[in-house]
Amino acid sequence: MNEGTKSMLIAAAAALAGAGGTALVMASSEPVNTSDRAAIETIVREYILTHPEILPQAMENLRSKEMAKIVEANRKAIETPVGDAWEGAADADVTLVEFFDYACGYCRASIADVDRLLAEDKKLKVVYRDMPVLGEDSLAAARLSVAAAMAGKFNAMHKPLYKAGRPSVSNVEAARRQAGVDKNAISNPQVDQQLALNLKLQRDLDLSGTPAWVVGNKVLVGAVGYDALKAAIAEARTKK
Repeated sequence: MNEGTKSMLIAAAAALAGAGGTALVMASSEPVNTSDRAAIETIVREYILTHPEILPQAMENLRSKEMAKIVEANRKAIETPVGDAWEGAADADVTLVEFFDYACGYCRASIADVDRLLAEDKKLKVVYRDMPVLGEDSLAAARLSVAAAMAGKFNAMHKPLYKAGRPSVSNVEAARRQAGVDKNAISNPQVDQQLALNLKLQRDLDLSGTPAWVVGNKVLVGAVGYDALKAAIAEARTKK
């Protein structure tokens, strides 16, 4: 184990145990000067070696804290929808953001969960952000999606395009016509600028796939399901 990894593990364990590793110091059998950083780190390191089972939880705790800082720094960009690419309450007290790809079957399967949450929670707002990561057809669908949102026609296009199945040249064009989106609008430079912003947020948030969700300071990746989303919304509401 190199020194960088050791330092990270010590920091993670300290974050899990309490600020500065105080809880571990209190558990030590020997008197320790709590202002002595080296002594505290020695105790934390020894505790890690004795109790390696805490490492996954400690690392996840540290990652969550760092991710919360990134979310907070980018909150406006994350939660501000493009045009009408949102549903729910205009005066919401909690915003759930979904990063999605029209070619993602798990995103399609999550529609029912989102619809249920919106039906039950009248103070919830859901913002949709295109994250085309599954090929050229995904990118074509995302360009239409952003163009439709900018024209105020997102909701006329969103679910019909999902319903058509995996994106293709023919069903993306059919969705465009059905929603009444001008073909020239798709080539608007602002469309690609918006997609570039979404992909930058993907990198900043370290989103490994779709769907991905941001609510409060929490980031969830995958088709986590109704219960997990509901719990995350409740947690975000409690912390506001």
